[in-house]
Amino acid sequence: MSTFAKRERLLLADLLETTGPDAQTLCEGWQTRDLAAHVVVRERRPDAAGGTLIKPLAPRLEKVMDEYTAKPYEELIQLIRTGPPRFSPFQLKQLDEAANIVEFYVHTEDVRRAQPDWTPRELDPVFQDALWSRLERTARLLGRGVPTGLVLRRPDGQTAVAHRGTPVVTVTGEPSELLLFAFGRQSTAKVELDGDENAIAKLQESKQLGI
Repeated sequence: MSTFAKRERLLLADLLETTGPDAQTLCEGWQTRDLAAHVVVRERRPDAAGGTLIKPLAPRLEKVMDEYTAKPYEELIQLIRTGPPRFSPFQLKQLDEAANIVEFYVHTEDVRRAQPDWTPRELDPVFQDALWSRLERTARLLGRGVPTGLVLRRPDGQTAVAHRGTPVVTVTGEPSELLLFAFGRQSTAKVELDGDENAIAKLQESKQLGI
């Protein structure tokens, strides 16, 4: 049975193929070729991928990223479609779902929402619940650096505290939109913000959301 992670993987691959290698994305400084290379390196080059979080590995990550962005674009897309190599831990269905459902959803929207004619996707409730489950677990990590208190709230009233502090800003929306907001895509996330006006302005401009 197909998992959400696998579905989002194939959607991302199809979208990258359709938009071509030079389209804009929501990732600052990245076009679609760069984003595709990032996805492949993350899955296939664990020796370099850690450079995203570990500063001493950053030069190696940059070198490996340059190598992959130089590959034919069609090859990168095919590597995304076929998934991680045979002995990768990502081959385990449970790990793939845990690690990739958010990764592929966010990057799919990074491509979609950077295009001038984008429209919101209709996501089924089960998928929304799956995204909410992951957001609940990572909310404090994603919001650890923001300059205000931050509460994420679903329309049904469920909440997750992303950052304790005052004044508090409450961000309300579907889990998919809250997730994008928490990953630093504030400008395109379809959410409502409630709280002190100055705090809201600071939060909307903050570069500290996300990992």
